[in-house]
Order: sequence, then C-alpha cells, then structure tokens
Amino acid sequence: MSVIDITRHHTLNHSDAIATADDLAKSLSERFDVSYSWDGDTLTFKRSGAKGKLTVEPTTIHVKMELGFLLRPFKGRIEQEIHNHLDGLLEEGE
Repeated sequence: MSVIDITRHHTLNHSDAIATADDLAKSLSERFDVSYSWDGDTLTFKRSGAKGKLTVEPTTIHVKMELGFLLRPFKGRIEQEIHNHLDGLLEEGE
C-alpha cells in the first residue's frame, strides 16, 4: 500500500477552511472519480483502489490517502494535484 500524507498550515477561519477542503474533494471527485462524504470536520473519500481522509483543524488541513497496487503509478500525479489545489485555494483565502 502506497500512502500520500500531506499536512498544510492555514490561517483561514473554520468555514473557509471547510470550503477549501470541499473544493479539493470536488476536484478529486471530478478528476479521479472519487466519492466523498463529510462527518463533522472530517471528509472521508474512496474509490476503487484508494481511500482516505481529509481533516480540517484550526490551523491545518491534513490529507491522508492510501493507494492500492493499481494506482501506485499515479501517486506522484495525485499528490501533485492535491498540492496544487491546496496552494491555489489557500493563497486565495489569505
């Protein structure tokens, strides 16, 4: 199992941080066919061969995703997509 583990610091208020996380989830859903749902401040997502959680905390957004065997070759692309999306959204919010 290959793991993507990203923690990003932010200075957003809670509702803006949740909106940022939701925008990231929508982007992943569209690009990588990921389904997701919210439970409080934790977004759980999955698709065939991948699962993970995104947690919104007062000063951080933490993404942890486990990739199965078939998605390992795409780890770099998926990880870069998460970084790029968070960069853009966190810069907009500040």
